[in-house]
Amino acid sequence: MTVYVEIMLFATLSRFTPVSASNYPVASGTTVKNLLNQLNIPEDEVKLVFVNGIKCDFKFVLKGDERIGIFPAIGGG
Repeated sequence: MTVYVEIMLFATLSRFTPVSASNYPVASGTTVKNLLNQLNIPEDEVKLVFVNGIKCDFKFVLKGDERIGIFPAIGGG
């Protein structure tokens, strides 16, 4: 079954943003890791993932209607 999520990619990851990011289709039961693979985002470029404002890991299972924020490691000083 197909469900829909909202994807927000920040900083250097924004280049991977799909056209349908505000209503992105995924199969029910897709993990964050699966989503990263679908979007061709290298896992080693991802530092933080938030689902509905809560920090989660790559094993988190999507059920639909989630807002997913994905952040790279950001340096500065």
